[in-house]
Amino acid sequence: MFVRNAILMGMAGIALAGCSSTNTGSSVPEGTTVDIALLETTDIHQNILSYDYYKLAANSTFGLERTATLINQARAQYKNTLLLDDGDLIQGTALGDYQAVINPVKCSDTLAVHKVMNYLKYDAGTIGNHEFNYGLPFLSQVTNTHFRLPGIAAPARCGSPAFPQVLANVANLQDKKPIFQPYTLLDRTYTATGPDGKTMPVALKIGVIGFTPPTIMDWDKKNLDGKVYTNGLVETANTYVPEMRGKGANLVVALSHGGLDPSAYSPTMENGSWHLTKTGIDAMMIGHSHDVFPNPGVASSQFNNMTGVDNTKGLVNGVPTVMAGNWGNRLGIIRLTLTYTGGKWVVQNDKSAVETRSIKNADGTFVAPDPAVAQMVAAEHQGTIDYVKTPIGNTDFNMNTYFALLGDVSAMQIVNMAQQDYVQKYIQTNLPQYASIPVLSVTAPFKAGRNGASDYTAVAQGAIAINNAADLYLYPNTVQAVKVTGADLKNWLERSAEMFNTINPASTAPQDLLNPNFQVFNFDVLYGDIQYQIDVTRPVGSRIVNLTYKGSAIDPSKPFIVATNNYRASGGGNFPGIDGTKTIIQAPDANRDVLISYIKTNGTLTRAQYGATRSWSFVRVSTAGPVRFKSAANQLAAATQAGIQGVTQGADNNDGTWTYLIDLNQ
Repeated sequence: MFVRNAILMGMAGIALAGCSSTNTGSSVPEGTTVDIALLETTDIHQNILSYDYYKLAANSTFGLERTATLINQARAQYKNTLLLDDGDLIQGTALGDYQAVINPVKCSDTLAVHKVMNYLKYDAGTIGNHEFNYGLPFLSQVTNTHFRLPGIAAPARCGSPAFPQVLANVANLQDKKPIFQPYTLLDRTYTATGPDGKTMPVALKIGVIGFTPPTIMDWDKKNLDGKVYTNGLVETANTYVPEMRGKGANLVVALSHGGLDPSAYSPTMENGSWHLTKTGIDAMMIGHSHDVFPNPGVASSQFNNMTGVDNTKGLVNGVPTVMAGNWGNRLGIIRLTLTYTGGKWVVQNDKSAVETRSIKNADGTFVAPDPAVAQMVAAEHQGTIDYVKTPIGNTDFNMNTYFALLGDVSAMQIVNMAQQDYVQKYIQTNLPQYASIPVLSVTAPFKAGRNGASDYTAVAQGAIAINNAADLYLYPNTVQAVKVTGADLKNWLERSAEMFNTINPASTAPQDLLNPNFQVFNFDVLYGDIQYQIDVTRPVGSRIVNLTYKGSAIDPSKPFIVATNNYRASGGGNFPGIDGTKTIIQAPDANRDVLISYIKTNGTLTRAQYGATRSWSFVRVSTAGPVRFKSAANQLAAATQAGIQGVTQGADNNDGTWTYLIDLNQ
C-alpha cells in the first residue's frame, strides 16, 4: 500500500511519511514492474446520498455513499491505488442550493460533499463547469483557495477538501496565473515486483493536472466576466506537461472535465478531451457528458466508430481513458503497468485495462451504501428536506416530462409563463423602447430520461412545494432575454429538432425516434402565441414547417424577444446566432426563483390555463414499420392525460423504462 506524501505545486512539500528502504531512482532494478489502479468519480453533483430531494424519496440508483463501497472494494482488490474526482461536484441537487444559497456553509465548516471525500481520502480532484455557478466568492471559500481577485478576500483557513484541487486553464485577468494550482505532484510509495519476482517498495511521483470547458466564460459570464479568462486545453497542456516531467513526474494523469469531440480543435471547444491525448499525458479521466466510457457492446454509444477511439479497451488515440457516468452511479478504473527500463518508468499501454463498475449488481440489486457517509451529512440532509418542503401553491394536474419529447407541456408551460411574465414586466419598467415587440419564452425538459429511469420531472396533483419547483427547473440559471428575428426563431427550432432521428417512412424495421447523442436540455420549446410543426422525415436543418405567430406565417425579419436563461443566451448548446450578441436583458434573478414567485402569485394551477398550451406537433406521417420511444415504465396514463395520441406499450426494458410505440400519423 502507498504512503501518502503530497507535494502541491507552488507550495512547500511536506513529507508525511518516509521509508528508508524504499527504492528510488537508480536503486530500482531494471525490469521492475508496478501496477497502479487509478479510480475515478465524476459529475457527483451533490448526490451524496441515494435520495431524491425533488421526490422526497430514497433512490438506490445513484449516490456517492454507494460509490464509496465500490471504492473500498477496489482498494481491497488492488495494492496500489489513486482516487481522483473529475469535477461538477458542488451543484446539482437541492442540497447544493441549500448549502450555497439558503443556509450558506460557514467558513468554519466544510461542505457536505467535501466532508465525505475527506473521509474517503481522495488524492486529488479538478473543477467542473458547474463549480462556478454559485460565484467565485463561494467557490473560493469552500475550496479554501485565494483567487487573488479584488473584492474576494483570501479565505481565513476555511474548511475545505483535504486533497489538492487542480485546474490549469482558468486564469486571473490581473496576474495571468491560474486561480487554482494548475497541477500537483504526488509522491507515493507503491508495492512493485522486481525481476526476481520479489516485491519491494518503490517511490513514484505522479503528476495530476486539471481542465474545465473554456465555455464557462459564456455559461457563467455574470460570475466570471472581467475577473478570469480561460485558455485552450491543448495550449495549456503543452505548457504544463513538460514542466511536470521536468520536475520528475513518472506518470502524468489528466483530469479533463469534458467529453470527446474529434472534430477540428478550437481553444474554445466545450469537449476538447480527445485532443488532450496528443500532449504527452499517460492517462486521462473525463466527464461532463454524463456518459460511460468505455461502453462496449452498447449499440447506441456515442463512442462507437469515433475516430481514434476504442470503445472496448478504453483508449483514445492510444491513451487509457475513462468516464464514470454521473451522480456516483459508477466508479471508473484505469489499471496501468509501469516498467523500470533504461533508467526510467515507462507505461506499458498494451497491458493497460480500463473499465467502469456500476453500483447496480448483475441481479438488479444495488451495492450497499457505506453507512458512515449518511451519518456525517445527517444535519445537512435534514436541513435540505425541511427547506424543500416549504409550500408555495397547488396544482389540479400532474406535471411531468415522461412524454415532453412528444409534445406534452404539462411540466414546461408554467416555466415558460413565469419567464415570459418576468421579461414583459422588466421591459415595461426598464426598457420601454422594446414594449411593442412580442415576448416569447423558451425552456427545455431538463429531466427527460437522460440519466435513467428516475430522471424525469414528476410533480403530483396537489400541493406544490420548493422541491417541486426545483424539479420543474433543475439548474441555478438566471433569467436573460434575447432580441431575435423570425429567421433566428426558425434556426433556433431547427437546432432543437435535432432531438429526433430521421425517420424513413418506407422502412419496415423498427426505428428509434430519439437521437441518443442529443441532450434533452437542448430541446427548447417555444411558448407565446406561436405554433410550429416538426417533420422528422426531413433531414436536419429543414424540419420546422408551418411556423406561425398568432395564426400568420412569421416574417423572417420580424423582431421578437425571447425569455430564456444565461446558459442559452450566451451560446450554450450551439444554437445558430444565439451567442451572447443578441442579449438585451441580463437579470439578477434566478429562473427558479422567478418560477417560485409566479406560482405563489397565481396560487392554484389548472391544466387548462397552465399546462395544456402545446405550441408544436409532428407532421403526420404513416410509417411501414414501428417507431420507438423510450420513457419511464407504466406511464401510458400520463400520455392520455396530456392529450398525446398514438402511444402504445412496447417492450419492458427491465430497468425501470419501457419502449413505447408512437404512431406518427395521429
